[in-house]
Amino acid sequence: MATLFTRIIKGEIPCYKIAEDEKYFAFLDIHPLAKGHTLVVPREETDYLFDVSDDSLAGMAVFAKKIALAIGKSVPCKRVGVAVLGLEIPHAHIHLIPVNNLDDINFARPKLKLTPEEFEAVAEKIRAALSFQVSG
Repeated sequence: MATLFTRIIKGEIPCYKIAEDEKYFAFLDIHPLAKGHTLVVPREETDYLFDVSDDSLAGMAVFAKKIALAIGKSVPCKRVGVAVLGLEIPHAHIHLIPVNNLDDINFARPKLKLTPEEFEAVAEKIRAALSFQVSG
């Protein structure tokens, strides 16, 4: 059975997509710790991040870097934190979270509740920042 993330990638479940290529997909977390909290996943269904091939992991890191730079340009924050938990959904993924202090990346904190309009507005800002990046 396909994971929730595979169903999102295939368009069976709606999402606030940030970017995609032939191997990776990025979309806003619908239970965010901060505005701009984004998930980066490989299209290939693999349960645990460190079970993906070395080439796929390296490519995913480069893809995530581009997304993180766009988040940093479009969401007020000191840094974009990175978290790998992998407990909630059996599909490898990286959390990219705008942070200003250590508590901002505490997953025990209550999640934000955003309207669809707020999600779309932040997604659009990140996509716009991403479109101005130069490869490299």
